[in-house]
Amino acid sequence: MPKIVRFRQTGGPEVLKVADEPLVEPKPGEVRLRVQALGLNRAEAMFRAGVYLETAQLPSRLGYEAAGIVDAVGPGVTSIKVGDRVSTIPAFGLSEHGVYGESAVVPAMAVATYPASLSPEQGAAIWMQYMTAWIGLIERAQLQKGQVALITAASSSVGLAAIQVARSLGATPIAVTRRSDKKARLLEAGAEHAIASEEEDLPQRVAAITGGKGANVIFDPVSGPYVETLAQAAARGARIVIYGLLDMRPTPFPLFSAFEKSLWMHAFALFECTMDPATQERGKRFIYDGLQSGALKPILDTSAFTLDQIVEAHRHLESNRQFGKIVVRV
Repeated sequence: MPKIVRFRQTGGPEVLKVADEPLVEPKPGEVRLRVQALGLNRAEAMFRAGVYLETAQLPSRLGYEAAGIVDAVGPGVTSIKVGDRVSTIPAFGLSEHGVYGESAVVPAMAVATYPASLSPEQGAAIWMQYMTAWIGLIERAQLQKGQVALITAASSSVGLAAIQVARSLGATPIAVTRRSDKKARLLEAGAEHAIASEEEDLPQRVAAITGGKGANVIFDPVSGPYVETLAQAAARGARIVIYGLLDMRPTPFPLFSAFEKSLWMHAFALFECTMDPATQERGKRFIYDGLQSGALKPILDTSAFTLDQIVEAHRHLESNRQFGKIVVRV
């Protein structure tokens, strides 16, 4: 029987338990993976803690990103076959289709092959981060060559993906991190500039970098009251795109700055796009092209965890010490 991760009550990382469970057969439209690697996401920690958009149906599975080998397909599935090397696209509910474990059953429309040049660990670090960055920067903000993108939480997997996406468009990525200890690594990862928001005045630094113009696009997963500061760093006509709610305090609309600069502010959930076949296909095409050209290359955190260490992996996820995608080897 495969080892499966579940939680029976919401709370801290310690609620995650690994246990042997019977192998599940895929239903119509589903496929089953023999999981090789998992990619961890902050959304999963929020889901486990009971503060996510989706409410857990206890006892619940969790996990959006897995890479593995298809070992069974359900009735009606023709696009995927047994033996395919695939990874999962976040386009399903966590309680029903979570992928933490040695085996996972997911909708067939939520799996995709990935380049043979990438390891399973890299394969488990593709779709959440690059889809989120593509939707926010391109589909929503329409970032253009020559513009400036201000990317907060830049050392996260999505932040690093956004840096790569911005550079692939010919835009200038400015990375924002809380403290200066990650600045050098962000520059190495492709950021043109890096700002430590707890140590530097963000609007002043952005103004200095941009010759007083400000950032054309602001890409932020934190939100909360700090959005007022982000608005001060925005250029006239800028777009503020919010894709997360790490700060659970109310997020004010920066009305004065919006009037002054004609700002556009938008929040989106990834699933608006991944669950729409046409939009998902556009995103996949952009990501495949970027992976093939080398413009996009997943950056993995240097930590190493196994499935039996899932509690420690979640503690590391919530520590904010990581740089890139935290991966669990299965």
